[in-house]
Amino acid sequence: MTLRTSNLPKADTRASHIEIVITDILEAAQEEFAVNGFAGARMQVIADRAGYPKANVHYHFKNKTSLYLAVLDRIVTRWDDYLNDISVDDDPAVVLDTFIREKVQFSFDEPSASRLFANEIIHGAPHLRKHISSQIRPYVIDRVAVIQSWIDAGKMMSVDPMRLIFLIWSTTQHYADFQSQILIVTKQKKYTQEYRQETADFLSKLILSGCGLTLPSKNNELT
Repeated sequence: MTLRTSNLPKADTRASHIEIVITDILEAAQEEFAVNGFAGARMQVIADRAGYPKANVHYHFKNKTSLYLAVLDRIVTRWDDYLNDISVDDDPAVVLDTFIREKVQFSFDEPSASRLFANEIIHGAPHLRKHISSQIRPYVIDRVAVIQSWIDAGKMMSVDPMRLIFLIWSTTQHYADFQSQILIVTKQKKYTQEYRQETADFLSKLILSGCGLTLPSKNNELT
């Protein structure tokens, strides 16, 4: 069914249009920054990718730095969602399996996001250093505490919780950051749905077994 925007209140229609424009710009900027880095990216190219005049981009983002920071913030916010609201009462196998699978899915669906973030970190996180220190570090420490509580309760094997999180980050993001290499080695033109599923199954089973856990029953049937 086609939505008739003329039937919507004018304020709602305008707000919806602005959100669409901003999303289009952020997605175009993500691709441009991922390909050319911050220094090489051009606002005109981003505008062309988004399909809007350059003036529209500058209307919402005054300069390249503010746009770059908005793109990074969008990526980090989406990543942070994966381990939100976990508690000591949760089943670690279910939480970790879900976390791994969602991270794998994000890497396959949004490779440019992972590459852009990786490039920022490789260059010393010049735009993200404060955010990593004030937001990401406390976020990780809170999750480490929950994982440690599972270990203390005997729910899983004793492992280093922070290194476990680093391991999940690195193994899942590898499929985005090194996509070209993987496709050449595996003789694929692109990732197939079957390959995506097999990758998620493999990583989850391997990592969980290293923590003394087994795949949740619904996913164990797939391997």
